[in-house]
Amino acid sequence: MTTEATRRVSRLEVFIARMTAQKTFLEEVAAALDVPGPVLELGLGNGRTFDHLRTILPDREIFVFDRSITAHPASIPDADHMIVGEIRDTLAFCGPRVGALAALVHCDLGSGDPTADLVKRAWLSPLIAERTAPGGYVASGIELEMPDFEALPRSADAERGRYWLYRKTR
Repeated sequence: MTTEATRRVSRLEVFIARMTAQKTFLEEVAAALDVPGPVLELGLGNGRTFDHLRTILPDREIFVFDRSITAHPASIPDADHMIVGEIRDTLAFCGPRVGALAALVHCDLGSGDPTADLVKRAWLSPLIAERTAPGGYVASGIELEMPDFEALPRSADAERGRYWLYRKTR
């Protein structure tokens, strides 16, 4: 007999939990965001999250980073706000183009492969920490390691969907 506690969780269920946690976190942050600065979207993908961010944060500049553009044309930022190239390189040197430190960084770069995500966390954590304003938020599909940030409470959906929320303390 399979119980709820021992039942295998399907990849679809994990995806739905991650999307639910992502939407909830982003909307909670948008309502509470009291820090000036732009939003950085790391990973455009198909553009759904970018489209949601520009809907819930209409007065914020949103800079999007990705190695290539494959999104639906209606979900692509203008050329001034789309930064194309390897994120490891472009995020490190985007300061002059972006201007201010970010009030919110959304990182949707997780692969689901624990080893690959550990490698990504090693180079991504310090880059995100450097580009985030004090009091700013980071929502991520990869667990990050950033000493000057506090991990905020996670829902059951966030736990199941592997999604994290942080706030920079200084």
